[in-house]
Amino acid sequence: MSLNAQLLHASYKELRTALDEKEVSSIELTQAFLERSKKLNTDLNAYISFTDDLALEQAREADKRIAQGEKGGILGMPIAVKDLILVKDYKCTAASKMLESFTAPYDASVVTRLKQAGAPILGKTNLDEFAMGSSNENSYFGATKNPWDTAYVPGGSSGGSGAAVAARMAPLSLGTDTGGSIRQPAALCGITGIKPTYGRVSRYGVVAFASSLDQVGPMCADALGSAAVLESISGHDVHDATSVSAKVPSFVALAEKFVVENKIKGLRIGLPKEFFSEGLDPAVDKVIKEAVSVFKGAGATVVDIELPHTKYSLATYYIICSSECSSNLARYDGIHYGHRTSKKTTNLEELYSLSRREGFGEEVRLRVLLGTFALSSGYYDAYYRKASQMRTLLRDDFKKAFEKCDLIAGPTSPTTAFKFGEKSGNPIQMYLSDVYTLSTNLAGLPGLSMNVGYANKLPVGLQLLGPWWRDDLLLGAAHAYQTLQPETLKGAML
Repeated sequence: MSLNAQLLHASYKELRTALDEKEVSSIELTQAFLERSKKLNTDLNAYISFTDDLALEQAREADKRIAQGEKGGILGMPIAVKDLILVKDYKCTAASKMLESFTAPYDASVVTRLKQAGAPILGKTNLDEFAMGSSNENSYFGATKNPWDTAYVPGGSSGGSGAAVAARMAPLSLGTDTGGSIRQPAALCGITGIKPTYGRVSRYGVVAFASSLDQVGPMCADALGSAAVLESISGHDVHDATSVSAKVPSFVALAEKFVVENKIKGLRIGLPKEFFSEGLDPAVDKVIKEAVSVFKGAGATVVDIELPHTKYSLATYYIICSSECSSNLARYDGIHYGHRTSKKTTNLEELYSLSRREGFGEEVRLRVLLGTFALSSGYYDAYYRKASQMRTLLRDDFKKAFEKCDLIAGPTSPTTAFKFGEKSGNPIQMYLSDVYTLSTNLAGLPGLSMNVGYANKLPVGLQLLGPWWRDDLLLGAAHAYQTLQPETLKGAML
């Protein structure tokens, strides 16, 4: 195996060392990942488009910075970006016909920070249209396939970002998480993904789905890689009123310190009984409990907790996200930008109606209709207001739980990856794929998923939830586990 081939499957730390010690250049690494990505993309469809010119230009600049003695972070490390995040002068489609021809006029704040950090952007990854879905089957450009078995879905909506990392088509990627859209594909693809605390990362320049729930986050094979990306993209942004001016810690250093100081010892891990009830695949349950026993064997304490209102999280989430989606997607009218029907129309209402029917897929139309109904006169109090009140009760559940434990653990998804078409005809079954992740977004908490083993020959993800602003605790615990169980870091299609 050549040096480049070895590095395609390397950990974050191995890649970082190889770049810092000039064993490989960023241009060589970027070219190698582009070559592998284009070769595998025919089968996996993880990328919607590639940004070769930008990536190679950035790689050359990164090599100059490294030659001048700059080290660390994600400098020179290629990254894939979900095609919901604006990269100036390149298309941003949101995997929708509505934005098929839209070219970004500016960079999203997270992209600006990636460029400042020196990470070459390889391309834009596939997703469920407008981030609405749990399987990546809703993309206008065709579904992404799971690298572990192409008969199975990669999860969604960040399925392209998850599959790209799992197949080592990129060492790092960015996804977005509205109700589990980073964590669920991370689990199904066998990698590490973190949804930061709401407000940790700017949403400016990210196509909006549900503004009070959306959050950009990293996906990588390991926790250290996710920590490095999160460190690079976090921080207050004057363009986003929901971004918080909290100091950005050194997530990589804190994760490494967690292991060196053996902070697992004495860590209190809460297991919510609601996450281990009916609907959880027994094979997944077994792997999750074995993973928890690894923490316990390293000195952690396991405590039983309750999150009584999480049983309402599914209904609460879909009322809130659909309502916000209805409001956010109202701007796509076929006039200002977005798809415009070519059919002859006689009035403005007909133009709107035809453009939106042609431009939006079935799942998007379904959620817009549901949200419009929930916000309509006479129903707002019965649905949206009630869901907002339930959201407060969910936050209170977590506050009480964190008085008894330091972090919460459980399955990310009730099953391993499922076959294409298996749930697409049953929306409720599809929505239940995110039943363990939704409450995290409703409460604004940080949540992480990492691979902890296999069931049915497919990866199983363990979800860790932490108190607000303790993203570092999740990354440290995940890094500690991966140090103890390095076999869980292997990629697919090796």
